Amino acid sequence: MYDTDVLVVGAGPTGLALTAALSSAGVGVTLVDAQAEGANTSRAAGINARTLEVLNDLDVTRRLRKEGIEAPRFSVRDGERVLVSIDFSTLDTDYPFTLLVPQYVTERVLLARVRELGGDVIRPQRLERLRQDTDSVTATFADGRVLRARYAVGADGMHSTVRQEAGIGFGGGSYAQSFVLADARLDGDVPSDEVRLFWAAQGLTVLAPLPDGTVRIVAPVTDAPEQPAAPFLQQLLDSRGPGGIAVTDVAWGSRFRIHHRVAASYRAGRILLAGDAAHVHSPAGGQGMNLGVQDALALADALTEALTGAEAALDGYARARRPIAQQVIALTDRLTRLATAPRALRPVRNLAIGAAGHSPAFRRGLAMRLSGLVYR
Repeated sequence: MYDTDVLVVGAGPTGLALTAALSSAGVGVTLVDAQAEGANTSRAAGINARTLEVLNDLDVTRRLRKEGIEAPRFSVRDGERVLVSIDFSTLDTDYPFTLLVPQYVTERVLLARVRELGGDVIRPQRLERLRQDTDSVTATFADGRVLRARYAVGADGMHSTVRQEAGIGFGGGSYAQSFVLADARLDGDVPSDEVRLFWAAQGLTVLAPLPDGTVRIVAPVTDAPEQPAAPFLQQLLDSRGPGGIAVTDVAWGSRFRIHHRVAASYRAGRILLAGDAAHVHSPAGGQGMNLGVQDALALADALTEALTGAEAALDGYARARRPIAQQVIALTDRLTRLATAPRALRPVRNLAIGAAGHSPAFRRGLAMRLSGLVYR
């Protein structure tokens, strides 16, 4: 006897989207998470066109649109000078924009849909051991509970217990620089419906408006403070931005380091991986959460087929999704290395990017990758 068809470990956007999709297909699913409650900080803040497309059938996209800001433009700038302007409105999609919405809102919307479909998150429920045989997976939790499922999915992040228990490698490396991430209230020439990336001689800074009136700030910084305060953010904007922007309040901020890793396999028998458990990379280009949600919807289809006897669908999922992660890692690595280029090379970099920005093919190619539509 099975306790559930599919055990999903990890209730971030990937795990929630997978649970909603499986529940919508009539699959029995149990979702657990080690944390006592969901996160209430922003983290990922952009949902691209491809993710909005795949969430539409779950009746989630329209709800997210009510919560976010639609940004049809993305620009790369040197001070006030525009080097490259990307216009998503020309793309062949019903969602020709980046939807700017904090991750905790995305999780709230997805959780509401899971509950509408009869599910919920069991928390705190920390996985300790995972064993499989020819027809089941047995999970043992820290509180002694044992659960038997036909399949198990690790959506439990970069330090995935599921991946470790499955014995799947996670090769890659880390970047030397730390990054600052903050949501702050700003006065001055700040974007209202556009993501702006400033490439100054002093370094890179990204500004993106959020629906609560704050602006997301992301910047690589050597030895960044653990909790960036207003004076530190002000110095960043004064040295790297267009000038004339004042930081009036900091709602939330943190420091993080970034990695570039991909799982050696997305499948080990009846155990599968999705989201950050399968791949992690630089936030450059805003692909992380998007790639995880797209994994989830593809895996939901594959698991639904496998539960009817077509197990080859799971290999198809692994073969299709892992190369996409490798492509995204390659893209974000290039963007990160451009962003963190040695100071002496930054003026040359900006000249090259400005020249490339005159090419319609370059702008369209970048728009397709940033929107995720190239991975249809």
